Amino acid sequence: MSKMETGLLLIGDELLRGNRKDRHMEHMIEVLSRRGMDLDWVQIIGDDPDRITNTLRQTMAQSALVFSFGGIGGTPDDLTRACAAHAAGLRLRRHPEAARLIEEQFGDAAYPHRIVMAELPEGAALIPNPINKVAGFSIADHHFLPGFPNMAWPMAEWVLDEHYSHLFNDRPNIEERIYILNTPESDLIEQMEHLLQAYPGLKLSSLPSTENRSMIDFGLKGPENLVTLARKELINWLDDKGINWDVLDQQMTEI
Repeated sequence: MSKMETGLLLIGDELLRGNRKDRHMEHMIEVLSRRGMDLDWVQIIGDDPDRITNTLRQTMAQSALVFSFGGIGGTPDDLTRACAAHAAGLRLRRHPEAARLIEEQFGDAAYPHRIVMAELPEGAALIPNPINKVAGFSIADHHFLPGFPNMAWPMAEWVLDEHYSHLFNDRPNIEERIYILNTPESDLIEQMEHLLQAYPGLKLSSLPSTENRSMIDFGLKGPENLVTLARKELINWLDDKGINWDVLDQQMTEI
């Protein structure tokens, strides 16, 4: 198992205006988690061709697995195909197999508009669409999917299972959370710094409650052996200091 940063690009003015609520991020966190993978970042971008192109240039320059949702349809506001080609320095070309699938699905109604969705960056690989056969496409580790969840979600899982099984981890990170009571967050900083230094690979979170100022939701996340050791040390430290604590969730939660 190797590690690769994983990100999402969510494209569409409707997301920024609040006309539609994004559902992809929550779903992809769960999809990745089932495979022992984490989501590292998310960006939401409106229908601005320069911004989409510049963002893709930046992400394509990184070693990252990126899923892009939205903007690959056939209407004038669907800009992602052209922006992806521009960012990658490729020409848009009619992909023969993508065109064949659209013609097979829609017959004569494929023309003159639906066939535009077969105009893809030259050399792009197809991502099969189980709903209406209008394929998504991949450029290296960037994978471009429709915005519709019923199409995009199985397509994303196909990409992961077909091309990235080497990233799957059958021993995923876990997270355990503890309530720390009646203690200011500043009193925990030195111990947090110690834990991070003592257990490389461990991640910590400290979230004071906005409703109950006397309570901190404290999280430890990482490989199970690190979390177990760090949790034991943290609890011993809390007990030695006479700091009250409680378990937020008795069961460790796979992340």
